[in-house]
Amino acid sequence: MSRLRRKIARALLAFDAYVDSTLYESGTRARENYAAFSAFMDRFHIAGWRRVLNEIACETLTISIGVGIVALALAVPAFQETSDDWLKQQDLAVTFLDRYGQEVGRRGIKHDDSVSFDELPEHLIQAVLATEDRRFFDHWGVDLIGTLRALTVNARANTVVQGGSTITQQLAKNLFLSNKRTLERKIKEAYLAVWLEFRLPKREILRLYLDRAYLGGGAFGAQAAAEFYFGKSVRDLSLAEAAMIAGLFKAPTKYAPHVNLPAARARAADVLNNMVEAGFLTEGQIYAALRNPATAVDRNRDVSPDWYLDYAYDEVKKLSDAKKLGDERVLTVRTGLDVNVQKHADATIEDQLRQYGKSYHASQSAMVIFEPLGVLRAMVGGRDYGESQFNRATDALRQPGSSFKPYVYVTALMTGKFKPTTIVVDAPICIGNWCPHNYKNKYSGSLPLVTALAHSLNTVAVRLSIAIGNGNPKAGRAKIIETARMMGLTTPLVDTVSLPIGAAEVTVIDMASAYCTFANGGLRAPPYAAVEIMNSRGEVIYRHDRDAPPPHRIIEAETIATMDSMLMQVVLAGTGRRAQLDNIEVAGKTGTTNGYKDAWFIGFTGNYVGAVWFGNDDDTAMKEMTGGTLPAATWHEIMAYAHQGIDLKPLPGRPAPTVAHIESSAPAAAAGPRSGRPLCPHARPRRWGRSRTRSKRRKTAGGHGSRFERH
Repeated sequence: MSRLRRKIARALLAFDAYVDSTLYESGTRARENYAAFSAFMDRFHIAGWRRVLNEIACETLTISIGVGIVALALAVPAFQETSDDWLKQQDLAVTFLDRYGQEVGRRGIKHDDSVSFDELPEHLIQAVLATEDRRFFDHWGVDLIGTLRALTVNARANTVVQGGSTITQQLAKNLFLSNKRTLERKIKEAYLAVWLEFRLPKREILRLYLDRAYLGGGAFGAQAAAEFYFGKSVRDLSLAEAAMIAGLFKAPTKYAPHVNLPAARARAADVLNNMVEAGFLTEGQIYAALRNPATAVDRNRDVSPDWYLDYAYDEVKKLSDAKKLGDERVLTVRTGLDVNVQKHADATIEDQLRQYGKSYHASQSAMVIFEPLGVLRAMVGGRDYGESQFNRATDALRQPGSSFKPYVYVTALMTGKFKPTTIVVDAPICIGNWCPHNYKNKYSGSLPLVTALAHSLNTVAVRLSIAIGNGNPKAGRAKIIETARMMGLTTPLVDTVSLPIGAAEVTVIDMASAYCTFANGGLRAPPYAAVEIMNSRGEVIYRHDRDAPPPHRIIEAETIATMDSMLMQVVLAGTGRRAQLDNIEVAGKTGTTNGYKDAWFIGFTGNYVGAVWFGNDDDTAMKEMTGGTLPAATWHEIMAYAHQGIDLKPLPGRPAPTVAHIESSAPAAAAGPRSGRPLCPHARPRRWGRSRTRSKRRKTAGGHGSRFERH
């Protein structure tokens, strides 16, 4: 045993010696290698100015690698906007008709375009280059020099005087992107501009730009603009006319000659002077054009339903992509557009913003009007399509405020636990550390459910969400979201404790579409603009009533009738009293968000559903505008006109009306006669003009809000 222990001890001693010697030798070799490496690196030792340059180069390389990685990350979303057939994405040629068969506009590419790029007048091309992008043939899509110059000029003027976008960037936006004014869009625009420069020659980029830019009056491209404004081919434009068209690229509605001829002529003079500064012409050559400015053809139509046509065109493209139109590319589409209602809506919203926008600190508005089964009658996407083609009715995400509460109430009715006379309690309540408040922090105690909705009480809506979930607020909100989705809200509805009082973001068109369920008796009828589509031979290849899925029931008719009776009280005795129409039953709901950033009124009759929104693009607060003030008054003025001379229909569950006419006190511009086949046998053309009948409504749009309006 002792011998074994000695062997083990010697083995351990040997192992220890091995480890020690190995570590020693490794350390020695490491010192030798380090010394050799140091001696080698000493050869590259630099000092003084050489070392400074070396440090700068190293830091520059590091930063460049980082910037390259970031640039690649930003480029991926931009290039995802393209596809293999990107140049053919808009190869549909669509002519749009209103509900009576009158042509109202065109979208897409003209397949029968007989004017090639070589036939365009040289002075038109020079005018566009001199005004929009003088360095077009020198930059590679993004003009850094031009951008810096624009930034300098704008900084000195403390406003936007010059734009820094090149023609290629503007084409990239027209081809691939929306008109949203966001940093993400500008980044994508820059990348896609460079991408276009590598894919297409300069000549082709310029041709596409001249062919696809919006130039006002519903005209896209120089050829369409020449025909619309001057009644001639673009190849026959004079210098003065070419200068006027070139001036439209910046702000087509502002400088449209058929709307504001003095502004168009002043802009054309600026373009002519730009051509002299750019070296294309001399002062003597532009003298005659300055002395004899162009005059546009007189156009009776002073409003083009561009937002409506954009929406309808997108709908047609989706049908085409879904192969529901076969291989047809030249189409004629009869829409549900009511031109007179559209014009009146445009004019009324502009009048309201011009009169009350400054006092309310409101700069934008949007509205959509549907028939209860989903056909789109009119759409206003903003104040000025020429200034911004961004459609606030379809693309802007805004909080609905209390206009969201009908989804809460109808969900409560569907549980069977509540009816309009059910007594509820309006008192302070908290969910966790969140405690909602009523408007002006007033509470009403016990009151009927219908009164709580009419007065838009926040605490009651929150209590209902808890009751719907049998004491579980989250479960209750999930059922409310399910109802809202079922009725037509398509945007993400984030489940937060404040969802029952309208904290989620929605679009105007979704809200109006969802309220159609209240107006049609409980059916889900998705929105649509295209009623009938014909090919180039006049053959009907699509009809919505034949080829689209029919409306289907999502809520029982009895529940809808009960809900409508409650929403009628909102207009009769609650926050929406300014929306009342003489001799017509109106139901609806107001909505106002925290800080007065959004104000809504969404209302309906048996004939129409309309949603009105007021706010600011930059999300700044308005001055105490509630849904019961300007939105409700605007809804009243537009709907009073829309109901003139039509057969009135009752609300679901209500007796048929006995009065079939209403007059409006709102001003309206002249419109031409209607013709063509209406969509229903009872529809009759209405005259476009000012009603002289005195309205019984005493409140004006500029008055103070109802004390019952809630956030």
